[in-house]
Amino acid sequence: MAEALPIAVYAAGSLREALTDIARNHEARTGQPVRLTFGASGLLRERIEQGEPAQVFASADTEHPQRLAAQGGWQPVVVFTRNALCALTGPHIHATPDTLLPTLLRSEVRLGTSTPKADPSGDYAWALFRKADAVQPGAYAVLDAKALKLTGAADSPKPPAGRGTYAWLMEQRQADVFLTYCTNAVSAQAEVPSLRVVPLPATLQVGAAYGLAVRTDAPAQAQAFAQSLTEPAAQAVLQRLGFGRP
Repeated sequence: MAEALPIAVYAAGSLREALTDIARNHEARTGQPVRLTFGASGLLRERIEQGEPAQVFASADTEHPQRLAAQGGWQPVVVFTRNALCALTGPHIHATPDTLLPTLLRSEVRLGTSTPKADPSGDYAWALFRKADAVQPGAYAVLDAKALKLTGAADSPKPPAGRGTYAWLMEQRQADVFLTYCTNAVSAQAEVPSLRVVPLPATLQVGAAYGLAVRTDAPAQAQAFAQSLTEPAAQAVLQRLGFGRP
């Protein structure tokens, strides 16, 4: 009997822990191997457009998979989980949700973000900047000028093997505050307990809807794996790691 070909799944880097667990469970249950490729969603979309053979695309937004669907060859996008932004801070930063915006605006506080367009996390950070401007006029210009785009680009620094990107960057003091997904922030704090996770105040909250698309000519096994991401077992893994319900 021929060995099953692996399903080619391209997925947002923030899904690494969850999808690794889900794919392992899927293979144990079905015998169907899954090959996972992780990266910034915008960069993955570009690679797919350039011909890489992804069969399932799990993005940290809906825009990138919708662009693929609009070009043809991909099924309509389904939201399968959600996330939100948090502030990850160094131990020397004493911020609360109520004092977070004044902290971000302080000239000496280095603010880390991901890279807009390449990575939805960066786009969500700039959405936060626009919300900040409604709270304090002029805030957008300050935050836009000072933000350090430390992750998400093709040439962003990579952590050493075995290290999480955000824990490593913060430990290296590349930023005093990093705006990233709450799931990333919690994982970074688990790796470096001195880091702090600060929820955003209601006036600055930005939600992230994660979109799932399947190539129209993908085999039934790929369709089944994508469908499984919306089902209770996979949803339980996502929610255990801090992701929200679809």
